[in-house]
Amino acid sequence: MLEHIELFFRSIFIDNMVFAVFLGMCSYLAVSKKVATAVGLGAAVIFVLGVTVPLNWLLDQYLLRDGALAWLGPEYADYNLGFLSFILFIATIATMVQLVEIVVEKFSPALYNSLGIFLPLIAVNCAILGGSLFMQSRDIQTFGLAVNYGISSGIGWFLAILTIAAIREKIRYSNVPPPLRGLGITFIITGLMGIGFQSFGGMLTGGDEVPPAEETTVEVPVKSEGTNTEQTVERTAVTGADSEKKEIENELSKKDKEISYTEAINR
Repeated sequence: MLEHIELFFRSIFIDNMVFAVFLGMCSYLAVSKKVATAVGLGAAVIFVLGVTVPLNWLLDQYLLRDGALAWLGPEYADYNLGFLSFILFIATIATMVQLVEIVVEKFSPALYNSLGIFLPLIAVNCAILGGSLFMQSRDIQTFGLAVNYGISSGIGWFLAILTIAAIREKIRYSNVPPPLRGLGITFIITGLMGIGFQSFGGMLTGGDEVPPAEETTVEVPVKSEGTNTEQTVERTAVTGADSEKKEIENELSKKDKEISYTEAINR
């Protein structure tokens, strides 16, 4: 369960398709002038990613990766169809995009007309293909995680385009310097949003926490000056790492490290 939660938040905020790897930027910039249009395109991207990533995961597991054809018989275990990954992934994506286009045109003609050419262009949106390729390269282990990754990546892209669309609608009433109007101020805001999204990285790591310091007491045999008698001196070492603690213990316990009583006290 924890693995699903971590993958969900990481795909939305830290590994966001737009702000982390700059995928899908053309439609992100072109269809983000109005919130209503951005919501429609973002919902379509969530659906396409949520369907194509799990389907392509099945193709990768049972057809494309090395040894995937073993389920057909031992004589097929050595076949590797990985060179067909791009063709099959794009065929799956194109099929799902055609389905989305038919549904949107049937039930929401206004949204279909507002999206224009960008709705069929989802098929060649690099964010969609990138989702399947990242799924393959990151070696996602289960079908459930693949579904989670596809939907959460789509939500991350949806959140990015919805946020920039809302800002662009408001910024029309602001006094932006003429050289920065249009794509100039949009790129600047996108960069600031990317910095903000990357700051969510501490949400999963918990920040750079310093491990608590531990005290280690080691008895060191020493010889008193002018006598042949040995005494033991307790030395306390404060350290936060186990490896460093063992190194100090080994160093202090060596017999050839006999030191004078005065030196031990001074340390």
